[in-house]
Amino acid sequence: MAFKRLIAAGILAVSVISAPVQAETLADTLRDAYHNSGLLDQNRALLRAADEGVAQSLAALRPVITWEAEAAYGRVTGTRPRIADSLSASVTVSASLLLYDHGASELATEAQKALVLQTRQGLIGIEQDILLRGVTAYMNVRRASEFLALRRSNVTVIQRELQAARDRFEVGEVTRTDVSLAEAELAAAQSQLAAAEGDLVQANEEFRAAIGRAPGALEVVSPARVEANIESARSYAQQNHPDVIAAQHAVTAAELNIRRAQANLNPTLSLRGSLEADDAGDVTQGLSLTYGGTIYAGGQLQSLVREAQANRDANRAGLLLAVQSVSQNLGNAYAILQVAQASSQATDLQIRAAQTAFRGIREEATLGARTTLDVLNAEQDLLNARVSKVSADADSVIASYQVLSTMGLLTAEHLNLGVQTYDPTAYYNLVSDAPTARSEQGQALDRVLQAIGD
Repeated sequence: MAFKRLIAAGILAVSVISAPVQAETLADTLRDAYHNSGLLDQNRALLRAADEGVAQSLAALRPVITWEAEAAYGRVTGTRPRIADSLSASVTVSASLLLYDHGASELATEAQKALVLQTRQGLIGIEQDILLRGVTAYMNVRRASEFLALRRSNVTVIQRELQAARDRFEVGEVTRTDVSLAEAELAAAQSQLAAAEGDLVQANEEFRAAIGRAPGALEVVSPARVEANIESARSYAQQNHPDVIAAQHAVTAAELNIRRAQANLNPTLSLRGSLEADDAGDVTQGLSLTYGGTIYAGGQLQSLVREAQANRDANRAGLLLAVQSVSQNLGNAYAILQVAQASSQATDLQIRAAQTAFRGIREEATLGARTTLDVLNAEQDLLNARVSKVSADADSVIASYQVLSTMGLLTAEHLNLGVQTYDPTAYYNLVSDAPTARSEQGQALDRVLQAIGD
């Protein structure tokens, strides 16, 4: 009966996985992933650069004032031995203002605004990638930790089975073959334990890279709530996914650029003025109105129109591809989720059946009706069922958040993470009217840049 008690103790060890004390939640992990992401910081900076494009295009409609100081020295020599030196100086202030260009500058500004909106959607897409990576890293650490616990318990069980086999061998109940089988099974279990330890180290490293710190004790997580009707989810994703919206803004920008290129074929009207003072005290003032355009430039302007049209066609195709990709990814995500959920339910049945089979085989082994190999195989079947359950549960959680990502809903705001989210309009509002450094708005902008470390 010693063998029976040892096996029962081993099964108890496999069944019990200690509950973490003060475990961190998935929300805690995702908050840190959001705050610590260098990729988010990088793309926020790229968005600010796109915002500056609006300011630069707007500046084309404003006066341009320049100044120039000149000092000149001259020497005049002739056929006679006579040399005359001259020295002059002048300061010139010039101003120019584009009065009319058939809307080309305004169209450039509108196109840049569309690119800003496209970049904002790209930032949302990056946020989704960061949070999905955080979910995956969290669940993989939990998966690897539970695998390791199961492997350790398995080694303990087999060690006890080996000792029991040796005890029974001593009294002649089993042969040396039974002992050797248990020894081989123990060696295999120890090898699997070493592999599980390595997997956990790798999972921890990925967690550190994704979250910005080492993992603590991680709480059990349930799958996220997702839309039950896949077609409703597909319809929502095709209209609201950031990749689709970004592609729509790209098409808008491309169409505006066509109109801009066409407008550049027309003449422009400009006002120019200058004020020059020289060292003699003379002041010269000038004011001119200029209207003109290009007669011939080797076909460059017409080529720019055709290039803009080709880019528009490419972006329209990109929009179609984005919709198709989102639809496909959504279908794949739902399929993976359904498979994981079905696998989790099936492994519940598998575990119950494996437990029943193991208990029966263990009882029969104590009566001499089963061999040590039968017991080891039954224990391995139970272990495999438990491993499959852990993996299926982790896959279910990851797949559920993947569904949210394919719908465009895996954001800090939708998940209610309680973090201070990045406001993409704050910087835009400061720079959209191209403030100068000395203006009140420009000084406010300087304070913002200092706050973000630029």
